[in-house]
Amino acid sequence: MKSHDLIIVGAGLSGMRAALEGAKAGLDVAVVSKVHPLRSHSCAAQGGINAAINPDDKWEVHAYDTVKGSDFIGDEDAIDLMCREAPGIIHEMDRMGTPFSRNDDGVIAQRPFGGASFDRTCYAADRTGQVLLHTLWERLVHSGIHVYEECHVFRLVLASDGHVAGLVVYDIKTGEVFGLRGKGILLATGGYGRVFLSSTNATTNTGDGMAYAMRAGAPLADMEFVQFHPTGLRTSGILITEGARGEGGYLINAEGERFMGRYAPKKWELASRDVVSRAEQTEILEGRGKDGAIFLDLRHLGRDKIIEKLPQIRHLALDLEGVDPIDAPIPVRPTVHYSMGGIRTDKFGAAPVPGLFAAGEAACVSVHGANRLGGNSLLDTIVFGKITGEHACQYVRGAQLHDFPANAVAEEVERIRELKSRPNRGLRPSMLHHQMAEAMNTYCGVYREPVGMTTLVEKFPGWRLDYERIHLDDKSEVFNVDLLRAVELRNLLDLGESIVKGALAREESRGAHFRIDFPSRDDVQWRKHTLAIWDEASQSVRLDQEAVRTVGNPEYAPKERTY
Repeated sequence: MKSHDLIIVGAGLSGMRAALEGAKAGLDVAVVSKVHPLRSHSCAAQGGINAAINPDDKWEVHAYDTVKGSDFIGDEDAIDLMCREAPGIIHEMDRMGTPFSRNDDGVIAQRPFGGASFDRTCYAADRTGQVLLHTLWERLVHSGIHVYEECHVFRLVLASDGHVAGLVVYDIKTGEVFGLRGKGILLATGGYGRVFLSSTNATTNTGDGMAYAMRAGAPLADMEFVQFHPTGLRTSGILITEGARGEGGYLINAEGERFMGRYAPKKWELASRDVVSRAEQTEILEGRGKDGAIFLDLRHLGRDKIIEKLPQIRHLALDLEGVDPIDAPIPVRPTVHYSMGGIRTDKFGAAPVPGLFAAGEAACVSVHGANRLGGNSLLDTIVFGKITGEHACQYVRGAQLHDFPANAVAEEVERIRELKSRPNRGLRPSMLHHQMAEAMNTYCGVYREPVGMTTLVEKFPGWRLDYERIHLDDKSEVFNVDLLRAVELRNLLDLGESIVKGALAREESRGAHFRIDFPSRDDVQWRKHTLAIWDEASQSVRLDQEAVRTVGNPEYAPKERTY
């Protein structure tokens, strides 16, 4: 069985940046990814990455904007750390060769983004995530770090003493199931957007790392806080960057009215995402939308600016909606985009399970609290990829390999055999997934009410029973997508249950979580994190709570959030 000092699961920005820390430390580091690293979902981030690099801006102001954006439930120590490190991260990525867009004087260009009090979003046209990912991939290849690409983790394995021991991995290319031993495991597996039917996320975003960590005893935090991006394309849900509004785009309803002034009279289209998404949903529900959408109007920006600053957006609108934004508004709607919740960690990325770390969207550090500001996700991935990688390396230097249960690989081989051998009872993984994901969109969306959420909670035991009846049409050994979707479906069920139970328990409205029966924020009862814990006895999720980490800064005291 192969072994490494540190094994990183996920090859997006967090995973690759953490791996580079391992290479710098001279450790034996490996990366496991279920897709080629350049297909990681980090490449889909479009608009930019925040940092106070302008001499007239300050990291402290960035931090306050982030605390406010989080609706005062983000962990203040982690927020301060991220915003303080942000300028150095931008300059580091610049030195590595990231082709940031520039002003005429050669300085890195910055655009306004929602919820920010300064234009601090650095960007590369509308392909920022892609260029950052390619920059780190070049460095990863140069470092010689071993990458197990197109290998899907099926299990996080613990030793008898509760320390992480390694992973059971399925090689998609060959069908081989094998064990990997590691002194430490760092999960950088991204978000869970596919819990919902409509999402900006790739089909690979199934929250695998979160689900495996929870089943291994690491709690998840704040799963009820699901970000709905204001501008997903009407038909497909594919992302249209906030940078389009940062460059001056308007949101208009079916009557042609620019409506955001009624909801956010100071910031208009550049209020925080939760505020904009609720405004859009209200317009749609009150009959001022068209076919379930409102419109993003870029026509006044002019042809040259759209082609220079938003070329990908134009192509997406043309290809997927048949609309050229130079000539007509783009139909958009609020769409599931980002998971503020994740594996609960300290500000250095350490989870409560010995030897387990998490970074990026898979983690809940928590720098985003109840609502993430645009431009802070790419920042989160690289800042905490670096910091968590550094601390994981320090940990494994003093650690040893732990006993890897002899039957762990055999159990996963048997699970695969059992799935493939099931008779056809008329229930494919895709059918069960559609039932759950459609219900999540219906009952746990932008606006939430108790009857619908209770109905949804009551469906999960039945869905878990149905999971035991699904069958696979594909019995092959290699590139068996049917098998992968079945394994991912169990993870999605675990995460969906965590989301809706947390939402039903939180009797207030905060950030992206809005209860029509509790429309106000309640700092006395609910300025705290929700923890989702796997209960092995009942084979279901139970909840607990944890205090928000504060630093005593009086500027961070909760107050009414207006834009």
